[in-house]
Amino acid sequence: MDALELLYQGKAKSAYITEDPELLILKFRDDTSAFDGEIIEQLSEKGAINNQFNAFIMQKLADAGIPTHF
Repeated sequence: MDALELLYQGKAKSAYITEDPELLILKFRDDTSAFDGEIIEQLSEKGAINNQFNAFIMQKLADAGIPTHF
């Protein structure tokens, strides 16, 4: 699946439109910020860890019978 167009870009992640209108690609970035975004640095593996945490929470919600986008 390819990211076709940037839909949203926040402080920690970007969302991309795909060829499937029901699916998005989320890219969790390694960016960190402080002081209302005045200082922005890269923290190695932060994006990957945030992605894994998101998957963990979505699975816990699904296991509890709570529907999500996951």
